[in-house]
Formats: sequence, structure tokens, C-alpha cells
Amino acid sequence: MSNSKWNNEDIPNQKNKTIIITGASSGLGKQATKVLVQKEAKVIMAVRNVEKAKTVANEIISEFPNAKIEIRNLDLSSLKSIKSFADEFIANNNQLDILINNAGVMMSPYSKTEDGFELQMGTNHFGHFALTGHLMPILKTTNNSRLVVTSSVAHRQGDIDLKDINWENRKYKTGKAYGDSKLANLYFAYELERKLKNDSNAPIISCSHPGWTKTELDRHSGLASFLGNIIAQTPEMGTLPTLRAATDENVKTGDYYGPARMMELRGNPILVKSTEDSHNEKIAKELWDLSETLTGVKY
Repeated sequence: MSNSKWNNEDIPNQKNKTIIITGASSGLGKQATKVLVQKEAKVIMAVRNVEKAKTVANEIISEFPNAKIEIRNLDLSSLKSIKSFADEFIANNNQLDILINNAGVMMSPYSKTEDGFELQMGTNHFGHFALTGHLMPILKTTNNSRLVVTSSVAHRQGDIDLKDINWENRKYKTGKAYGDSKLANLYFAYELERKLKNDSNAPIISCSHPGWTKTELDRHSGLASFLGNIIAQTPEMGTLPTLRAATDENVKTGDYYGPARMMELRGNPILVKSTEDSHNEKIAKELWDLSETLTGVKY
């Protein structure tokens, strides 16, 4: 039975657990960090802006003096940075209980990552694909580990052109590119689930989306920012689907959590369904093969 009023009070104690949260210095990642340290987890804030993360960490520690927080530099738009982060983490830790792939860019002007990927697909999908690949060995050696993949209601607008994934031959549409990257997140999660279905050491792989939550992500869109002030929910509410996917003891691989109300834009987290297209195994496999080729990360 899905608890439709699930909230932070339903999160079990996370003592002795190590959790990586990408994009932990603002929005959903900051809120998830704040909640999980209160539940006694050690949280690794994996961030591009270390100085900003220090300010956030100090703010959280001033409120919760026993908080266990580490800050590590991670730029998801750089394959070199991703490998460096993963290597350092594995060298200094013997467990990874939960990996929350939260960071993202949204509706940004056209640009490319240092590896030549369109920025939104490069950060939101290729970056997390590479990171998860590098960290999969430690996830597998940690009992009952979890991977949480963050998607969006915008995945419904996704329709990935695998022959032009970096938008070099089409007129760039930033909203469409964002939807594509969020659909890619689901293809990735569901294909990973299929690949690991017979692996007894595989982590639980689940997905979440925050509905419409007011964060810094909408800064590139004046309309989204304006409407967000009226419709959007707070980061405290928007983070709940991620936290449920990460901690609810009833979560199973393949589960997808989102808000319960207003066409999944607001409300407490419940099990929701992604589009039929997100379950297209042929496209998911093709995207997986392309991702391994372009990132050089083999699972």
C-alpha cells in the first residue's frame, strides 16, 4: 500500500550509512543533505562549487552540530572530474549505501561540455552514467545499497534523436533538450535494471521526480520562474520523492516516485508511472551502447 502522506518523519534512521548526493549545494540536493544528516547518515556533498557547498554545510552544521558532511569536487560536465571524484571516493571509503543522482541543468542556452556533449544531456545523463559506472563496484560490495535516479515530468516531452544527440544538425530547442535528458535518465535506470536483474549484488535502482519545485534550476526561463512563484512547491516538498526512493524500506527496483496531486506537480510522494516510451527497450539499449562509446565507461 502506498503511503500517500509519506514525509520526513517516515524516514528510518540512517546511522552508519554513507550517501553521495550530486548537486548538493542548492535546491533538492541541499534539502536532501539537511534531512539525511538529521537521520545520522554521513553525506558526501558532490558539487561543482566547493565554496558554495562550504557555506551550505556550515549553515546545516550550525543547526545540527552532529551532522556528518564531507564536501568533494565533482563537475558532471567533465569526464575527467567524474573519474577523479570516483577514484578518490573509492580510495577513502569501503562502502556506498546510497547514490543519489540529483544534480542537473535545465533550459540552459546552447553550449557544450568539455567532452563535446550538449550541456543538458552531457550533465544530466552522460555525467551520471559515467559516475554510476565508476561507483558500481562499491555499490555492489555494499549490502542493500541503492541508486536513485532523478527524472522529471518533462520526460514526457522527450524524444531523443540518437543520431544527433548533441544537437549539431538541428535548431536547438532548450526545453526539448531538457526533456530528452530527463527521458534519458529513465532509459538509463530501466536498462541498468535489466542488465543487473540476475546479479544478487546489484543495488536497488529506483527513480524519482520532484514535480514542479521552486529551485535555481528555472533561472534560465523567465516564464517558468514566474509561474513557479505561483504553482511550484517548496524544496522541502519537492525533495520527498527522492528521499522516499532512497530510504523507504518497501522500495523495489524499477519503482518511480513523484508527487500525488495536480498531475504529479505537487503533493506527498507516491508511486507513479513514467511514459510508455520510457520503457522502450530498443531505444534504451541503443542509448546505453552510445553512452558507453561516448563516455568510455563500460559497466
